Amino acid sequence: MPEVRIAALYKFVDLENHEGLREPLLAFCKARSIFGSLLLAREGINGTVAGSSASIDELLAFLRKDERFADLEAKFSSAERNPFKRMKVRLKKEIVSLGVAEADPRKRVGTYVAPEDWNALVSDPDVVLVDTRNDYEVAFGRFQGAVDPGTRSFREFADWVKKAKELKERPKVAMYCTGGIRCEKATALLLNEGFEEVYHLKGGILNYLERTPEAESLWSGSCFVFDERIAVDHDLAPTWGRDAPRDAFAILPREVVEGADD
Repeated sequence: MPEVRIAALYKFVDLENHEGLREPLLAFCKARSIFGSLLLAREGINGTVAGSSASIDELLAFLRKDERFADLEAKFSSAERNPFKRMKVRLKKEIVSLGVAEADPRKRVGTYVAPEDWNALVSDPDVVLVDTRNDYEVAFGRFQGAVDPGTRSFREFADWVKKAKELKERPKVAMYCTGGIRCEKATALLLNEGFEEVYHLKGGILNYLERTPEAESLWSGSCFVFDERIAVDHDLAPTWGRDAPRDAFAILPREVVEGADD
């Protein structure tokens, strides 16, 4: 069987007609046996899809024909079989749900930090490192020394920020997430709350693992992903549960086990 190519993508951009994009995009993917999930909202696009290498290239080319997606980036990994069972294109209020209108990445976000510069930043004693993911994701792996907010959903993050003592202890805040999208909202939130030095890992954990030699890596464990792979290792290879915490499925929310998007 040929290897399956997996593409994770997102872009915050004004999409006033996002409803009209749903059916053409869904039909395009189904015609090419692309499976996965794409979310569309007035604030942009987000999702992960999988298919043959040629079909994924065709999809990205199709999207980039729209000038609003001309610079759309994607992060790639692979698997022996497709980790998705069907193709979904959903309309949402947000492409990542925080529930704070003022946190708008289309207006401003924190400072992007390339994977090559990440280790130096988070080793700075003036930096507090925050994991913006949910508790069940953190259980699979994390950056050394990162603060875990203990949230069960991203919507809880804003309340944590208001109460977190850790954010008041040091002048700089660095944040990370799986692919970068949640940090877009998280850094926008902190800037809106008055924080001045806010940084986030460009492309998220997946980009860091792809571009950082394991011998130089500060990452420990696996990276949880929202599909059948469960998690990926430092080479972005599916672990199929390997290195997962004990009773891994028991700690996952029901909607995650059933394949919901977030």
